[in-house]
Amino acid sequence: MIAIMIATAVSTLVSLFGTRYLIVFFQTRGQGQPILGKEDHGPEHHMVKQGTPTMGGIAIVVAAFVGWVVAHVRDLAFSNQTMIVWGGVLFLAAMGFLDDYIKVRKRHNRGIFWKQKNYITMLASFAMAWFLVIGTGISETISITRPEIGIEVPTIVWVLFAGAIIWATTNAVNVTDGLDGLAAGSALMGFGAFALIGYWLFRNPDVYDGAVNPLDMGVFAAAFAGGCLGFLWWNAAPARIFMGDVGALAIGSALAFLALTTNTMLLIILICGINVMEAGSVAIQMIVFKASGRTKRLFRMSPIHHHFELIGWPETTVIIRFWLLSGISIATAVAIFIADFTNVAGGL
Repeated sequence: MIAIMIATAVSTLVSLFGTRYLIVFFQTRGQGQPILGKEDHGPEHHMVKQGTPTMGGIAIVVAAFVGWVVAHVRDLAFSNQTMIVWGGVLFLAAMGFLDDYIKVRKRHNRGIFWKQKNYITMLASFAMAWFLVIGTGISETISITRPEIGIEVPTIVWVLFAGAIIWATTNAVNVTDGLDGLAAGSALMGFGAFALIGYWLFRNPDVYDGAVNPLDMGVFAAAFAGGCLGFLWWNAAPARIFMGDVGALAIGSALAFLALTTNTMLLIILICGINVMEAGSVAIQMIVFKASGRTKRLFRMSPIHHHFELIGWPETTVIIRFWLLSGISIATAVAIFIADFTNVAGGL
């Protein structure tokens, strides 16, 4: 528990001051976020935000890494599993940074990877899932709370399923990152839930004997929670800085990795419930649009947070209500996890 507390405190402080530094750094260089306008079917009502510094996700990633490392000054050992996870997170963060940088340089909200990025992310996700299998003793079971009540599948099936989760979660968080503080706030709660789950796995090895390095993953989750907390101080509406793709891709992949390594891959549907809703609204919008011969749309604009803005909800109202929905969804996930433990512990 001390390691988790250290990771949270250190990453929060690093993120708090690091984000402030990035705001000044990018402002003095005139490197701000371009916004898609009416000609690109973007949220024209957000044009007032154009020029706001972006790539604030750098502070989240750096703070999380520093917090995670410092938490190991006591007796906690660095695990191979978490090192592989960090490799995946940093790779996707680097790709997001490159895309952000190109957007800023071109002064247009579509970087060079706006089409190819989806395929690159997908291939990278499958590769990361494969590295987890060959580099750790991770359970190759599709489960909700623990392998014992999951479905054991062949390695190739698990890799494909796990890769799909990494890819889907990464893109879902990226889609959610459209209102000030929405993605960071919901991710903060998700990482908090995974920190609790990781610590719970560590404290109850008799029940969760299939978990690999659960405490280190709990510290990893706590470090990202702190990174989001410090960043949210500056990102809350009206945002002084945006996280950019560098932050969204890192956060999404980190949440997916936590679900895989804690054997709660199906529980992520609830822990990332708001992200599922956001990405689902985009998919539904596309299906309706194409099925109608490109004449009709279900929502005024997707992702769905823009729909509610366009029907008259103030941005802060959308954000807070979506945070509430996220909190309810995450609380339900944690309740399911604890209820399963209580059921098992009562039978021991």
